[in-house]
Amino acid sequence: MTRHVNAFEAVLEPYDLDASEVVAGDPTTSELEVTSVGGVGVGIWQITPGSVTDVEKDEVFVVLSGEGTITFADGEVVELAPGSLVRLNAGESTVWEIRSPLRQVYAV
Repeated sequence: MTRHVNAFEAVLEPYDLDASEVVAGDPTTSELEVTSVGGVGVGIWQITPGSVTDVEKDEVFVVLSGEGTITFADGEVVELAPGSLVRLNAGESTVWEIRSPLRQVYAV
């Protein structure tokens, strides 16, 4: 694992979304797993504009850049912007609507 990385400038590895997860647009995703601490993976994740569905894992993340919303199955809507700190619970169904490329640091 890496000891140091610039979270704003790190080159992330692209990966394909399952077509069934894409609700609107043509979003792309990329990620870099940086390290682990006590069995918790820490990394950087990015998504471009569009809408996707997801079933979440236990995760905490901080938005570095970009804007969007997460809508939970119970109707709660969380606005995402730089500085947002969000807790996701395993099994939650969500819809991510991304307005500008969103980059986050996560722990999962």
